[in-house]
Amino acid sequence: MKNENMKDMNMDHSKMDMSDGDMSNSHMMMHGGHMMDMGDLRKKFWISLVLAIPVFILSPFMGLNLPFQVQFPGSDWIVLVLATFLYFYGGKPFITGARGELAEKKPAMMTLITMGISVAYIYSLYAFVENNLLHSSTHIMDFFWELASLIVIMLLGHWIEMKSTMSAGNALQKIASLVPNQVHMVHGDTTMDHDISMVKAGDIVEIRAGESVPLDGHIVSGESYVNESLITGESKAVKKQLDSKVVGGSINGEGTIRIKVDKSAGEGYLSQISKLVSDAQNNRSKSQMLADKVSSWLFYAALTVGIIAFVYWLIFGDMNTALNRLVAVLVIACPHALGLAIPLVMSRSTSIAATNGLIVRDNQAMENSRKIDYVAMDKTGTLTEGKFTVNGLKSVDGSIDDKNLLAIIAGIEGGSSHPIASSIVSYAKDKKVAPVALDDIQAIKGYGMSGSYDNHKYYLVNMKYLNEKNISLDKKYVQTYLDEGNTISYLVTDQKVLGFVALGDRIKKNTIEFIKELKARNIKPIMLTGDNKEAAAIMAKQMGIDEFRAELLPEDKHQVIKQLELDGHHVLMVGDGINDAPSLATATIGVAIGAGTDVAIDSADVVLYNSDPSDIIKFLKLSHNTYRKTVENLWWGAGYNIIAIPLAAGILAGVGFVLSPAVGAVVMSLSTVVVALNALTLKM
Repeated sequence: MKNENMKDMNMDHSKMDMSDGDMSNSHMMMHGGHMMDMGDLRKKFWISLVLAIPVFILSPFMGLNLPFQVQFPGSDWIVLVLATFLYFYGGKPFITGARGELAEKKPAMMTLITMGISVAYIYSLYAFVENNLLHSSTHIMDFFWELASLIVIMLLGHWIEMKSTMSAGNALQKIASLVPNQVHMVHGDTTMDHDISMVKAGDIVEIRAGESVPLDGHIVSGESYVNESLITGESKAVKKQLDSKVVGGSINGEGTIRIKVDKSAGEGYLSQISKLVSDAQNNRSKSQMLADKVSSWLFYAALTVGIIAFVYWLIFGDMNTALNRLVAVLVIACPHALGLAIPLVMSRSTSIAATNGLIVRDNQAMENSRKIDYVAMDKTGTLTEGKFTVNGLKSVDGSIDDKNLLAIIAGIEGGSSHPIASSIVSYAKDKKVAPVALDDIQAIKGYGMSGSYDNHKYYLVNMKYLNEKNISLDKKYVQTYLDEGNTISYLVTDQKVLGFVALGDRIKKNTIEFIKELKARNIKPIMLTGDNKEAAAIMAKQMGIDEFRAELLPEDKHQVIKQLELDGHHVLMVGDGINDAPSLATATIGVAIGAGTDVAIDSADVVLYNSDPSDIIKFLKLSHNTYRKTVENLWWGAGYNIIAIPLAAGILAGVGFVLSPAVGAVVMSLSTVVVALNALTLKM
């Protein structure tokens, strides 16, 4: 919802019931304090179009009878009835929206549309009475044709705009769908189903095979394998047993477990993610559409000039002339073209983007792209291919040889879906080394994996873990691999390093050129990675990136983006996991890799479905051209009023030139055609 009036609709998502699957507001859009439903708008458009067709056939176009138009005794009454229904039914969203805008003393598009259709309808009523009831000697032209066309075009324009804005889906809905509505709460020897909102910290909940874990907690009974890939983006099939922690939103395997809830609904990991996404989206949604600003200026200009013209011609002419001038001004200002100016360009832009590997989910991102001065990116899978190869494996402790070292490492990584893990398992298979069967394999968020074997606890971790646990290692063993930019994982037990495995990841073929193009645009690339600083520095240098952040936990990315934004920068963030969702929503523009999770995609403004970061350059180019076309269309849709409104007011009446309402309507209609044709000329 891209309207500043959203300030009246802020929701406290920190108290959000994650079981609530009713996200019907995802099909709503705010205009002038009035919620417009996309389904209702679509229905109004089709019904109005059907009713407008007889009006087009039976009513003259700007006083001219076109070849397809027919009239017969009583046809004027049919037009009156249909036009009246169109005004009150099809015009209702705009009238209601205008009421909201005026209540807030912020007239914009809705008020301008309402003014146009109201003037056209009321003046046409006056013309009908004069022509058909009072039988005036002078035929007065009505605007029923213009009224019908204006309502239909405006409904179409707002439907296109809403469809473009709302087709995005809803990240919060995706997050909410990860947990069940009800839970099996344990009461002594029995279990009863309760709404998730009734569960509080300390309660015991049973989770059966295949069910989602409803809330954060730790196991008090049973054991199972739990799929956490949707949550961490790292591992799957992680064994959980007594005292193991589980996270709400993960999927239980074949076993039945009971957990003691640590955090109630609204306090767990998913709720925190949801609140961060919601807060960031609400902050960004306060941007006001440029068309609304133009409409506001045009409303005041038309109303002011119209009143001045009416008073002037009432004094120096007569009532009929004064009314004619007022109607001419207000009809000309009626925004046929302005209502389509942005939706047509955005629709064309979205189509071009789709054929170039881009899905633009938030049109505001097009305008925001002009402000971007930072592009923040994950390393693995974004800048690199994410296809690791084992470049070295070495024991540094006499108690274990290289073969047994590989067997334990492969055993630990057997329960993970991370690209590094897959590479190690494949390497062991090639070396014909059977992985050791470890127990209690768990992911250690931000550090690595752990497992138990032969009464020993083994940890396969990064350098950050070694530093924090004060575990020493002579760097002579790994320096060569670090100098080559390898990612190194260390096998640790009993506070000592047994050995390590070094893996290399290839830089994507377009990455280096992509970084050069960003710099050429005066945009600073920054790499975000969980790798150690030495490896990150080498990889960044190879790519041509001068600034990077290393040894980051998933939540650290959000803080990096947030701090850059607080420092006055405008950041484009590229991510792919659910833990990237807050960062994507916080950034000025969030870009999701197409292969990422649904929640990451739904938190993003743009999706790269080819997973090629160089497509960001395409997005920046398209955004620049789209913004230029938008401005051009706003000028075509409203700029002609700079000349037309004074002429309609009669500023050149002294030299015999007067712009009549009919001619004004022609100019207005021509501007609509120009806007449509100009939108079609948009290219990458």
